[in-house]
Amino acid sequence: CFPNYPSNIKYNVNATKYLQIFFQVKLKPSVEVRKDWELQVEIEFSQISKLNLPYPEDKVTNLVECGSLEYYDKKYDRVTTKAEKPLMMSNRLFHYVSTTDDPIIRELAKEGHVFATDSILATIMTCPRSYYSWDIIIQRVGSRLFFDKRDDSDFDLLTVNETANDLPVNDGSGNSLSKLSLEATYINQNFSQQVLKKDQKYSYKRPNPFVGEDDEQEASSVAYRYRKIPLLGHAEPLTLICRTEIDALTTNTSGDEQLMNIKALNEWDLKGGASEWRQKLDTQRGDILTTEMKNNKCKLAKWTVSSILAGADILKFGYVTRSMPRSSGESIGHSILGTQQFIPKQFAGQISLDMNNAWAILRVIVDKCMQLTDGKYVLYKEPGKGILRIYKVPPNTFEDDVEESSDEDK
Repeated sequence: CFPNYPSNIKYNVNATKYLQIFFQVKLKPSVEVRKDWELQVEIEFSQISKLNLPYPEDKVTNLVECGSLEYYDKKYDRVTTKAEKPLMMSNRLFHYVSTTDDPIIRELAKEGHVFATDSILATIMTCPRSYYSWDIIIQRVGSRLFFDKRDDSDFDLLTVNETANDLPVNDGSGNSLSKLSLEATYINQNFSQQVLKKDQKYSYKRPNPFVGEDDEQEASSVAYRYRKIPLLGHAEPLTLICRTEIDALTTNTSGDEQLMNIKALNEWDLKGGASEWRQKLDTQRGDILTTEMKNNKCKLAKWTVSSILAGADILKFGYVTRSMPRSSGESIGHSILGTQQFIPKQFAGQISLDMNNAWAILRVIVDKCMQLTDGKYVLYKEPGKGILRIYKVPPNTFEDDVEESSDEDK
C-alpha cells in the first residue's frame, strides 16, 4: 500500500477503550530487555527537564559537506485547498545509514569524542516529549562514544499522534499505529522530492557517500554536513561530530541562497470520510498547526532540533491529506493542500522547545556514558514512562538477530 520505505526498515475515553490503548500502545517496548543486560544508569525526565546549557551555535564548524541538492519549486507555495496537487510517488532511494556504518564518520574518528547522526541526537535531546519506546546503541571505545541505531529497528519510521489524547491503536485496521507510521514516512519521502525542481541542482565537491555504483535508483536530493560542535559544561570539554542533513536549496527575496529542510504533516483521521483540513486549512491554518503541535509535539521537536543542528535556514512544512480510495483494495491516494515555512529557531519558540535545555540533556547523557567502562550499551526509553535506562549488554547483542533475519529473507 505504501511503497518506497526506508531501505533498512522491515518494512478521554471509556474504561474499555482506555485499557485497550494502555496494553496495545503504551506498553509496547522497542526492544526486549534481556536477562543478561546489566542496568548501569537510570534517569527520570523530571531530573533533566529544567537543565540549561547554552547551545554553541557560533562555535560550530563544518568539516565535510557532500551530496547534491535540488532547488525548492516555489509554485507549491501557491497550492491551496481549491488548487490542490496529488502526491506523486518518487522512485528515489533514501539512505538511512547509522553512525558507525558511515565511511566519513570513520574518516573523522580522530576529530572528536562523541559521534552521532542528527536523528539520533534529536531523539535524545527531545526525550522528555517522547511517549513511545525507543532505544539507541552506545559503543564506548577508549575516550570515544559512538551512538548508533539497531539495523532491524523502527527508528527511522515517523510517529503519528504520539502525544495526542487518543493514541492510535495496533488493532489491525488501516489506521493502526504501525500502518500510520509507514504512511507518514511514505508521505514525507515523496513530498520532499515532489516539491523540487529536477532541472536545477547544486553538487558539492564530494559526492553522496552512500551511493553505490550498482544502485539502479537515483538518490534523493540530500546534502550531508559533518559538523564539529563543542560539548562544554562543568565536566571535561568534549567535541561532538554530527552528521546532519539538508533536503534542498531555495532563495530569499534578495536572491540569496538558503538551506531548507522539508517535512510533511499528514491528516489521516477523516471523520465521516470528510477532510477537516480541506475545509479549514486556507482560513484557519493556525488552528490546524496548533493541533499538530499538540498531537505531534515530539516529532515536530525532533524535526526542529535536526534543522538547527544542520544549520538549515528554512523548515518547510507541507499539509497532506488522504484522497478517497478509488476502489476497495487499492492504495490510498494523497493530496497536497498547502505549505508553510518557518525559521527553525523561531519555530522552536512557537513549540516551546528550549534548545539550551535540549543541549543540556545531551551533555548529561554523554557524561553518564563517559563514566562507563569500554563496551556496548543500550540507551532505552521506557514505553509510556518518563524514564531512560542505560544497560550494559554483551558485545554480540543484536548481531545474532540480524543474521537470523537475513537467513529468513533468503
